[in-house]
Amino acid sequence: MSVRRTARRANGFTLVEVMVALMIFGMIASAGVGLLAFSVRAQGATVERLDDTGALARLSSLMGADLAQAVNRPARDERGTRFPAFVGNENSVTLVRAGWSNIDGQPRSTLQKVSYRMTGDALERIAWPMVDGAAPLPPATTMTGVRGVRMRYRVAGAWSDRWDGAQGAPLPQAFELVMQRDDGTSFRQMFLVGSGAPPRPQEQPNAPQT
Repeated sequence: MSVRRTARRANGFTLVEVMVALMIFGMIASAGVGLLAFSVRAQGATVERLDDTGALARLSSLMGADLAQAVNRPARDERGTRFPAFVGNENSVTLVRAGWSNIDGQPRSTLQKVSYRMTGDALERIAWPMVDGAAPLPPATTMTGVRGVRMRYRVAGAWSDRWDGAQGAPLPQAFELVMQRDDGTSFRQMFLVGSGAPPRPQEQPNAPQT
């Protein structure tokens, strides 16, 4: 009798053993799914952070190039209204820059009017095909997830929240951008405008030559 019972037991598993095995397999599968989900979330967060860091770097490079090549060239809008070469307030800035590359050799100037402004939760860059009398091109989004910005302008050692060329110089010496993000972080950067040199004193008539 004992031999027959042992033979039957060796031919398969009992119900309890099968249930225990299924429970262990389910626990391992659940742990594997959780680990995979965590890895996917971590990878997504890493990619999002890298994309955001890249966008900040592109904004810094683009704005730095525009401001560094700012020139004293007043512009006119579509109605012919004349504006100073550099105009700005706390939320937007408009300027004329040099060095606009012309790879295709189009019949246009190397000067370009550009503007940065807040629209909703995005910081946009707007460019014009011509300095005078042209409608703006479609805006390009340079940064999203922006809660607010503050722009300031420096000349002769003093900062101002507005610039219209009435501060004794057509261009400021430096520009500051403070950007608040939706995640609570703050981004602050300063740029030189043009050469960043102080304004030249006006030459006196009949001044002796040196």
